[in-house]
Amino acid sequence: MAQPETKLVTPVSFVVDMILVVAFFLFLYSIVSPHVPSSDSRMIMLWGGLTAACMSGVFWLAIQMFRVVLRAQRAQNAQRK
Repeated sequence: MAQPETKLVTPVSFVVDMILVVAFFLFLYSIVSPHVPSSDSRMIMLWGGLTAACMSGVFWLAIQMFRVVLRAQRAQNAQRK
């Protein structure tokens, strides 16, 4: 008999992920923006934002992979018991 599928993304987990990603973006932007080799504030915002956005995307993927592995490990431990 097939088990009913559970939702992989709940509204709460989505909100938590978005808060984490936005916080990570702001943290990275504050780190990388002083290192942009320009004196133009628009270029500093552009390249600092693009760099932080790219790294935040990787962070989001890492969060999703962590959730999948954690769910699989919990399911495996539940089957053993």
